[in-house]
Amino acid sequence: MSVGRCILSIAFFTFLIAVLGVLPTLALPFWGGVPITLQTIGIMLAGVVLGPVWGTLSALFFLVLVALGMPLLPGGRGGVEAFMGPSSGFLIGFPFATFACGIVMQFLQSSPVFPASLASALVGGIGVIYAFGIPGIVFFGEVPIEKAMLVSLVYLPGDLIKAFVVALIAKAIARGRPDALLSRQ
Repeated sequence: MSVGRCILSIAFFTFLIAVLGVLPTLALPFWGGVPITLQTIGIMLAGVVLGPVWGTLSALFFLVLVALGMPLLPGGRGGVEAFMGPSSGFLIGFPFATFACGIVMQFLQSSPVFPASLASALVGGIGVIYAFGIPGIVFFGEVPIEKAMLVSLVYLPGDLIKAFVVALIAKAIARGRPDALLSRQ
């Protein structure tokens, strides 16, 4: 893949993650209101479509923009302070989740796109995100880990739907333009 196409792909997915973060959210009334957003769809898709390296770079670039103060998080938040609240673990987990999605996609390269991308989204977009997000809630929300894990179950149904949507999108991309799934090349 050419350098220009890589840069364009990274920019597109950074933009997608940003747009999905500024769409209306559902704020939850506990632990600082860690919101339910569509942003993780962008994280999952970046890994599933771009693969571990380029997908991770798009997530990292997004986080750099947020740290520099761009209001790309729910509620128009941005700046270093965004990494100091209950949702900070989820944010820090974005590049790791994207990397995991891409690795799983490559590992399942010989599998059909739908189950491979669903597994990728479940492992990276849910498993890895929660592995970073729950400790963030514990640390910044000052609650026991058991309670943070239990309350995180509120997010699970929506995240499972997001993973399914990502798999449907990946299947549609593969059907229409298989060379666009860089994770499978």
